[in-house]
Amino acid sequence: MVPPPAVKEPVRRNRTGNIAGRIVLVLLLIAVVAAGAWGLGALSRRAAAPLGPPPFLVPIQDVEPGAAAPGSAPSPGSASTASPNPVEEWATRVAGKTDIPVRALRAYATADLTMQRDAPACRISWATLAGIGRVESHHGNINGARLQADGLPSRPIIGIPLDGGPGIKAIRDTDRGLLDGDTTWDRAVGPMQFIPGTWILWAKRAADDGLPADPQNIDDAALTAARYLCGGGARDLGTGQGWWAAVLTYNNSVEYGQNVFSGADAYARASVPQ
Repeated sequence: MVPPPAVKEPVRRNRTGNIAGRIVLVLLLIAVVAAGAWGLGALSRRAAAPLGPPPFLVPIQDVEPGAAAPGSAPSPGSASTASPNPVEEWATRVAGKTDIPVRALRAYATADLTMQRDAPACRISWATLAGIGRVESHHGNINGARLQADGLPSRPIIGIPLDGGPGIKAIRDTDRGLLDGDTTWDRAVGPMQFIPGTWILWAKRAADDGLPADPQNIDDAALTAARYLCGGGARDLGTGQGWWAAVLTYNNSVEYGQNVFSGADAYARASVPQ
């Protein structure tokens, strides 16, 4: 007889090692999923996180023309006299509470102080100038421009041609294109958006350096705006009637006046030391 073949013993698997391997695999999968979820959450949190301080809110006030002037703004001249540069100290503090750059605040403050000396009866405040600067060019930062340390925007701020189109007043060229580069129509120029003909009448250089006033320079623009609004000292912007009469000469629109009023009032309130 041929002996039956030998029966081999079945190979016994190490069940303990197999289970441990599976547990490790599951744990790895859990770790991968958790890491992915955390990463997505981090990206979501980063996208939702604010890029800077919250925006400065200006509630638009439905004020009747002539009814009131904006709230009283503390004078930049009332900053601590212990500081070697009180205006800079004041501007830095107010900039931290508003959306106005320190450089623009310095220009508005200097114009305010100059008018306190030259035309005290006018009672124009830096807050009114800031209200106009906010509406006209967001304080020199509009359409990609950025206000620089020298007071000039990174590129000239020049408005649309005033050619009589829909909702636009027609104003023929008054400066041969010298300020706005347009020899056919006038265009508003600079951070305070002066029409060239108006600029020529009221322009004043802020620095005592013998150079001509420049509408693109925030210091010159703020001082010239103050002079224009004061009307040669004929207006008192501390009253509702005087304030509205002045601002509506800048732009004869009730909506515009309410927008400037709202900004000026909000800036004045924010500047009060706590």
